[in-house]
Amino acid sequence: MTTVVPPPTTPAGPTEANAPSAKPDEEFYTWTGKARRWMLKTLPPKKLLPETQPSYVASWIYVFGMGAIASLAVIIVSGVVLSLNGPSWWHLSSLGHFVNSMHLWSVEFFFLFMVVHLWGKFWMAAWRGGRLLTWITGVVSFAVSIGAAFTGYLLQTNFESEWISFEAKDALNAAGIGAWFNVANVGQMFMWHITLLPLAVAAIVALHVLLVRVHGVVSPLDAAETDTQLRDAAFPELTDKADR
Repeated sequence: MTTVVPPPTTPAGPTEANAPSAKPDEEFYTWTGKARRWMLKTLPPKKLLPETQPSYVASWIYVFGMGAIASLAVIIVSGVVLSLNGPSWWHLSSLGHFVNSMHLWSVEFFFLFMVVHLWGKFWMAAWRGGRLLTWITGVVSFAVSIGAAFTGYLLQTNFESEWISFEAKDALNAAGIGAWFNVANVGQMFMWHITLLPLAVAAIVALHVLLVRVHGVVSPLDAAETDTQLRDAAFPELTDKADR
């Protein structure tokens, strides 16, 4: 008589529908997997698109950074319109005058907001808590913006821009870089102004915003004693007074 022994049953594992997509200790062997793991660790959705902010962000000093970004958006849009229509349009057309003025005043507001933002963060010691690179990118974006504004003044195609360009040409020739950066060459300045420098400013500002999301908005120097939201788990680096 033969006894039939049933095969051992194995516990049912998770199906593909409810199996986790990735484990915390999962090893990645491709650069795409490693990049995904790094991005999810560095910029989780709750940091990239936070739903709430600490109450001290309601202070006016935190408004000027966003004001600078809004001004930069107006600068880019109005600049694209001006570059597509050319100097004759913004000199002779009433609409061109309006767009040109909008471009000019958005630049003025951009630098106003940027200066107040930088000084405010300087007196708040905004490089605290591992935010040194955030501070550096802000300063570098301001410096590159000065170059973009300078090339913009050279493209006004009037006597003022001509005078500025030839005075600057003498200074750059004395510095030994006039042959490479020829401010009297309208075509070269046009390319610098509408392509190279705006791309540099936009890239640095985007990196600056991402770094703000990674490290969180810097707190005022006395916020540890006045703001209970510093104990929020989303901002662990701000919870302990000893870390300051």
